[in-house]
Amino acid sequence: MNIYQHFRPEEREFIDQVINWKEYVEQSYAPKLTDFLDPREQQILATVIGKHPDVKWKLFGGANGTERKRAYLYPDYMEAQQEDFQIKLFGIEYAKKFITIEHRQVLGSLMSLGLKRGKFGDILIEGDTVQFFAAAEIADYIRMQLESIGRASINLTELDIGEALAIADEWNEMNATVTSLRLDTVMSSLFNLSRQKSQLLIQHGHVKVNWTAIENTAFECGEGDVLSARGFGRAKIIGIEGKTKKDKYRVIAGRKK
Repeated sequence: MNIYQHFRPEEREFIDQVINWKEYVEQSYAPKLTDFLDPREQQILATVIGKHPDVKWKLFGGANGTERKRAYLYPDYMEAQQEDFQIKLFGIEYAKKFITIEHRQVLGSLMSLGLKRGKFGDILIEGDTVQFFAAAEIADYIRMQLESIGRASINLTELDIGEALAIADEWNEMNATVTSLRLDTVMSSLFNLSRQKSQLLIQHGHVKVNWTAIENTAFECGEGDVLSARGFGRAKIIGIEGKTKKDKYRVIAGRKK
């Protein structure tokens, strides 16, 4: 069976990486810890490895309900413990009376340190409380280098992982009919935008499908895809329920701000 036929061509490189991780565990009888994976990557890993007789795997992102998680692959005679995932939780202290810190500012500041996105987990914000998860191997580097976010001077505090803010995963369900599954068409319907506006957002690199920027307006969406548009939130295609008599697709979707 050709494993690649179940996925999009652009996902082939990551599939090969998962196969390499699996083979490493099989051949070395040693565990393998990955960087933080987005939900689509987690789904690919689960499909590629599945219920393997010799290789087990678990996912953990630092708390229940996290979106980004590290994967721990290990031989069947071992067991995975929470500490095996090597995740640190940081709190950000700043002048809360005068400044508001947003998710995009935290991510931008972390990325400006020259580290891969995979080294950071979820960024949690509730009111003026800001936290983020990071891989333990870069924790010292972050402590030394991260001194500001936006125009705000900050101090980092390492927290016990049990102090993470609660994570709500609520999608507002909606029904839609679309003439095609092209990205610009689906976006127009789910985000209530004109087709032209959707096309401009896509062409300018402001739209992601499954956490990957897509600049092709004709990209075909599928069931389970998560779409995000800068400034407009997220939508998830929960199901595609065939076509109407007028040859339009019936789509069940969720929206999240």
